[in-house]
Amino acid sequence: MPKLRKVSGKECIKALSKIGFSQTRQKGSHVMLVMNIDKGRIGVVVPLHNELKIGTIKAILKKAGISEDEFIRNI
Repeated sequence: MPKLRKVSGKECIKALSKIGFSQTRQKGSHVMLVMNIDKGRIGVVVPLHNELKIGTIKAILKKAGISEDEFIRNI
């Protein structure tokens, strides 16, 4: 398993879009992404920073229900 690395907010949004999330709105430097699933909707917020910390990325992935491996494959 490759190690999770720091990425920008735009790179994170691009990877989540490949997985199935779509951008619904933006307020300031935060973008809301949503994915429809059988049980409803999953929503995550991604800050548009130049570099997201590893803990922030892990929290986004946990909320989205995505493994680190799947995220790394889509970066």
